[in-house]
Amino acid sequence: MINRNVGALRSGPSYWLVLVSGFFEPMLYLLSIGVGVGALVGDLRLPGGRVVEYAVFVAPAMLAVSAMSGALSETTFNFFFKMRYAKTFDAVLATPVKPFEIALGELAWAMVRSSVYTGAFLVVMVVLGLTRVWWALAAFPAALLVGLAFGGAGMAISTLMRGRQDFDMLTTGQFALFLFSGTFSPVHEYPPVMEVVVELTPLYHAVELVRALAIGEPGWGLLGHGGYLLVMTAAGLGFAARRIERTLCE
Repeated sequence: MINRNVGALRSGPSYWLVLVSGFFEPMLYLLSIGVGVGALVGDLRLPGGRVVEYAVFVAPAMLAVSAMSGALSETTFNFFFKMRYAKTFDAVLATPVKPFEIALGELAWAMVRSSVYTGAFLVVMVVLGLTRVWWALAAFPAALLVGLAFGGAGMAISTLMRGRQDFDMLTTGQFALFLFSGTFSPVHEYPPVMEVVVELTPLYHAVELVRALAIGEPGWGLLGHGGYLLVMTAAGLGFAARRIERTLCE
């Protein structure tokens, strides 16, 4: 599956434009809100008592968003198109390849795209002085785990889609996660009920994991965030494989 996607990448410049555009959206948010609005907000006190610049607070969240966006871009509409319209998976299943291997291959390709986004974003963070090199290296695998989790979830959701119009709901949900997962303000500042709801969402755990490593405040609580994302990865991958088998093999 990866070789096939690499071939599509080489086929023309349009795919490269889509690939690059996905990186610039969180970057623009970082520069406009993290840096621009941050100049008005000033410093921010974290729950542990540490005071950081607002841009330092926002940047790791945008890194997590970048990883999420890169993975979802490949495992939602692209995945759905290959399964429902291009009949790519039907052709692959005519070979000895199994449904789980298709799902695994698509997730691996999504991670290629997600790693490009996160790697480039981390370089920008280091250049802007928003993190140090060694903490950037620690945050990179965490961002890859974020991509795995959302890639698995994206494939699972795509197998349930009835048509292209259903992706409007997915876009709305993704944007809601983007706004209300502790990306632009600490979650403890939300109303109590909303705080509980936010802490159940996947992007919250992604942001908390990446942020703690990027700003240099690791702790045992990161195991919970990482465990959440690992379970999400396994559940999404397994569900997608079963749905591919049920839809295309029965």
